[in-house]
Order: sequence, then C-alpha cells, then structure tokens
Amino acid sequence: MPIGGFVVHVVPGEKDKVLDSLASFSGLTIYGHDEKGHIIIVLDTNTSEEMEKIVDHITQIDGVINCDLAYLHGEDEVKKIEAGEYKPKIRFSRVKKDS
Repeated sequence: MPIGGFVVHVVPGEKDKVLDSLASFSGLTIYGHDEKGHIIIVLDTNTSEEMEKIVDHITQIDGVINCDLAYLHGEDEVKKIEAGEYKPKIRFSRVKKDS
C-alpha cells in the first residue's frame, strides 16, 4: 500500500474551499496549511493507480494550482510486484521507435 506526501498549492483566497473539498477524500489526511496557499497532505491508498486517480481529482478542484509529490513509500507494493502478485499499470513509458 503506497503512502505519499504531497504539497497542494492553491490560490490563497480559495484555500478554505479547497480544504473542505480535500476533507471529502478517503485515505487523505491534511497535516497543515499556511496563508501562502500551501496545504500538506498524505495519501494512503491500496495501489499506486488509486493514488494517481486521487491526485488527478485534486488537481481538478477549483483553486488548486498543482499537487507536488514530496515523498513516496511503496515498500508493500514493491514486494507484491516482486512476488508477481501485482502488476501496476505504467502511466508514462517510452515508445519504441522503429529503426
């Protein structure tokens, strides 16, 4: 189960509205915020795909400028991958070019 720490950058005047929206997400904990529009959150999800979906939803909230990853812990997920129990969908990959 991956755990990620993020800084959500918001338009300062929209911070309270964004905080209310963030409070509705399952697996999301708000750890702090400041007057400049920085909100510190931690996401604790079952898979990295689930985390990506939540981050995508966060970036669509009115007033959110971006959502930056600060740290990611995925040891449990890595063990499942190594054991062949889980195969993550790769969001970004190289495209093989024809020679």
